[in-house]
Amino acid sequence: MSSTTYDRASEIKAFDETKAGVKGLVDAGVTKVPQFFIHPTNPPITYTDTDHQIKIPVIDMKDIDTRRKEVVEKVKNAAEMFGFFQVVNHGMSQELMDEIVDGVKRFFEEDVEVKKKYYTRDINKKVKHNSNFDLYTSPAANWRDTVFCNMAPEPPEAEELPLACREEIMRFLVESKKLAVVLFELISEGLGLKPDHLKEMECMKGVDLACHYYPPCPEPELTLGTSKHSDSDFLTILMQDKVIGGLQVLHQDQWIDVPPTPGSLVINIGDFLQLMSNDKFKSVEHRVLASKDGPRISMASFFITTSCVQSSRLYGPIKEVLSDGSDPVYKEVSWDDLVNYSNFKGLDGQSALNHFKL
Repeated sequence: MSSTTYDRASEIKAFDETKAGVKGLVDAGVTKVPQFFIHPTNPPITYTDTDHQIKIPVIDMKDIDTRRKEVVEKVKNAAEMFGFFQVVNHGMSQELMDEIVDGVKRFFEEDVEVKKKYYTRDINKKVKHNSNFDLYTSPAANWRDTVFCNMAPEPPEAEELPLACREEIMRFLVESKKLAVVLFELISEGLGLKPDHLKEMECMKGVDLACHYYPPCPEPELTLGTSKHSDSDFLTILMQDKVIGGLQVLHQDQWIDVPPTPGSLVINIGDFLQLMSNDKFKSVEHRVLASKDGPRISMASFFITTSCVQSSRLYGPIKEVLSDGSDPVYKEVSWDDLVNYSNFKGLDGQSALNHFKL
């Protein structure tokens, strides 16, 4: 379609107004990716060689009380080198994880008229179902639909959560918060701090939760499931389904696959932890490839300080981390500053942290 006849804004608006998301396109039998989903990449998007030698660390959390020093060291090394790691024997059963994935899938595959009542772009809503939070501002849309929930410190009313996956959302929240307590202790110790240091800084006071649904894509080489980005939080706990891969981490200028590992959860460092650690721990860019297979289901808990409206607390490099004489890399910023900037720029492939360097 020529640029003289293509009205991008109208196409996006028409898509959004269906309130059916990418799932609606697939249900309608689309065989070509609409133009506003096409990512202008050179070279084209391709799957990488999964046989490369670099692997994201998998950390066993079994018997952590008797192996604490060992596990702290593994978490520290992973946070420094990759910004990503997987954990197993973390306390969440595979049965529960499967039930959560099934619940999320059940919602996205409901009749569109049922889903429409949750579809919104009202940022004040605690529960938002839509396709691409940055649909109107991003360079290209991503091939996915999402339910995004502000779960803490003030949870939504139960009836605000989709009935089809209400119980599963709450169970994932409870279990991921339990795990986050342990992870923040390990990360604090990895930075040479007291175990409760990051908790006392309210790094896990707030929790946002995202349920992603990636339908099969007819032309996966033209688009992405999620664009290259880093997470603007302290820490992310991600559960991906056991079958469909596609998550990749950028490491030393190459994309490294994070294949589904049975019983595992994916953990990654967020922008705020990189800032607070003065670049000792890395918040790295990652993406999700589109696929002809699907749907792919994932669920993520993003640990934050509180809602950006309420928080004026400033975060900067931790003084104990600077005790080795290092100069601070970043200025102090509030949650409001960093998150609003991240949301404003959208998933454009650039780290929000660059904006806050001294």
